Amino acid sequence: MTAPRFRLLETQRFEWPFKLRMPFRFGVITVTHGRQAVIRARIALEDGSEHWGVAAETLAAKWFDKDPRWSDAQNEHQLRRALELAEQATLAAGANTAFGHYADAYAAHVAACAVESLNPLVASYGRALLDRAMLDALLKAKGVSFAQGLRANIGGMTPHGVLPDLPGFDFGAMLGSLTPARRMHARHTVGLVDPITAADQDSRVDDGLPETVEEVAATYRHTWWKLKVGGNVAADVDRLCRIASVLDRLHGYQVSLDGNEQYEDAAGVLALWRAMQAEPRLARLNASIAFIEQPVKRAKALEGPMAALAAARPVIVDESDGPLDAFVQAKALGYTGISSKACKGVWRSLVNLARCRAWNAAEPEPRFFMSAEDLTTLAGVCVQQDLALVAAMGMVHVERNGHHFVDGFSGQSRADAVRFMEAHADLYADTPRGPRLSIREGVLELGSVVDAIGLGSALDVNVAPMQAMPKAMWP
Repeated sequence: MTAPRFRLLETQRFEWPFKLRMPFRFGVITVTHGRQAVIRARIALEDGSEHWGVAAETLAAKWFDKDPRWSDAQNEHQLRRALELAEQATLAAGANTAFGHYADAYAAHVAACAVESLNPLVASYGRALLDRAMLDALLKAKGVSFAQGLRANIGGMTPHGVLPDLPGFDFGAMLGSLTPARRMHARHTVGLVDPITAADQDSRVDDGLPETVEEVAATYRHTWWKLKVGGNVAADVDRLCRIASVLDRLHGYQVSLDGNEQYEDAAGVLALWRAMQAEPRLARLNASIAFIEQPVKRAKALEGPMAALAAARPVIVDESDGPLDAFVQAKALGYTGISSKACKGVWRSLVNLARCRAWNAAEPEPRFFMSAEDLTTLAGVCVQQDLALVAAMGMVHVERNGHHFVDGFSGQSRADAVRFMEAHADLYADTPRGPRLSIREGVLELGSVVDAIGLGSALDVNVAPMQAMPKAMWP
């Protein structure tokens, strides 16, 4: 396929609030509610036809920028401003391919954000939302799914000056080789304040859904788990022992350990690892750890070697994935993995997949990999776009937490929730409190997402009850 060129004609930006059914603590913040951004984009192909696409993503405070000077509201405005800057530049850019819009604008967008004290991770959010909405429009215009579009290189991925480490890489061959996963293990997140057993609870939500780790294990029967640690070795070891007392009852399980930037340096994380190895109650959990996720604060994570810890378990980059070459920098320090999150960008994930392919081709055994991570993706367009991305890349498991912490299609009407459930009967199931993500034997069924025309969903969102996104109050 010759990659279609198109212009961005118009955007519409909306928001809606949602509540969590249970508080979720990651890193420096405990979340009880939030807001989701929804963007619609209208594009014009060179044949004159016009098409709409949509994207949705949580306006997550204290993740993209954890500077304590900024309030949660200011963090949300940072993300709105990054989106405004991406839109303004793309509206003025003229016609390009989907990948061309991203790659040609990348350096200028990051620079424009930097002028307004928006870091590269914040900058990536603005481009990610806009690029997804435009790609969704393009896929719908051509009547193909995301996986079909990728295999045909509908976005026009090609070597580019913004990717100096991948000269001559055959993106078309890589994309053409992709076989989407139609089923995927859901890796359940255990947050830092999650109750492990009923003894940890002073009160209950009592909505008929699992609340404790013990109940989650019995209900969803996960075989993949993601465990957060908080930066205090003794407290982390104690909590992991209590979690292990539940997981060790399972027939088999695997774990990722998420440091969420809670340790000051690699030495601190290595001290945690050694304390874990010295604790007999963690023997089975330790043996089940597949990789460790961003344990060191981003200010120092790419400054010092990670080889000592990486010799024990692979270590991946997540929050430090700000600049587009973060994985290149991390590789030199001993990291072997990097996260995929739709909130950081579809094209970024595919670029990092290309790096894994290129680097592994030079190794006797594959060492470099991507992990599929969550940022509380909400039911509907948001979770489906993220699932479409990781499924297309053939991932085996994906962190999912939105279905556990968020109250279903919170903030949306039951009628809108039912629309999505009926269109994706394999992904959602009805409950007394409305449609929710369906996980059976720890697995998500993704056939309807993989086959959907567009980026994970043929459905548009009902924006009528949503609020218009306010103008960013930043800087």
